[in-house]
Amino acid sequence: MTSQRTRERLLGRLMEQGIKSMEVLDVMRSTPRHIFLEEALAHRAYEDVALPIGHNQTISQPYIVARMTEAIVTTGCMDRVLEIGTGCGYQTAILALLAKSVYTIERIKPLLDSARKNLKLLKLRNIEYKHDDGALGWAEKGPFDAIITTAAPQTVPRELLEQLADRGRLVIPIGGEGHQELRLITRTGSEYTEEVLDLVRFVPLLRGQVKH
Repeated sequence: MTSQRTRERLLGRLMEQGIKSMEVLDVMRSTPRHIFLEEALAHRAYEDVALPIGHNQTISQPYIVARMTEAIVTTGCMDRVLEIGTGCGYQTAILALLAKSVYTIERIKPLLDSARKNLKLLKLRNIEYKHDDGALGWAEKGPFDAIITTAAPQTVPRELLEQLADRGRLVIPIGGEGHQELRLITRTGSEYTEEVLDLVRFVPLLRGQVKH
């Protein structure tokens, strides 16, 4: 189920799909994706698919995690990284192994509690958590070298753009359920440049908090 061979097969698939960063591939090889899933789904952990984690949320497809992570790792500084949408904590773990400090926000309290438990198993100590509306960002911890958003708003939240450091990068899916683009937005001074990385399908970025 969680054999090295199964993981290597996934790594091969990611490389075939164009993931080139050995740093990202090495971290994905060493991160046990099965611990972020319920036992009934753990046998599918190393398939290149999104899987349900409850509360109408999913653990992202490994290719998408690698693609989003590679987009920020290969383009600049990784001292302070903000993640919008902790989910089960898998993307958080990948980021924490590549960045100096990770700040992660989740609006659904039971998911955040579960992610904390999952990440504790990996003994990662460079993560700060917040239960809040992710679209607002985390201004008091910014500015950020990179921001990753794991849910799709219709338009880019202004707050996230403003919390980017100079030369900071935002990777974010934009659009409705039928058509979403994964965009890389880079800040230079007060200017922002955009690049479309992929067509994707994410859950929508919802506002507010859910306590239970």
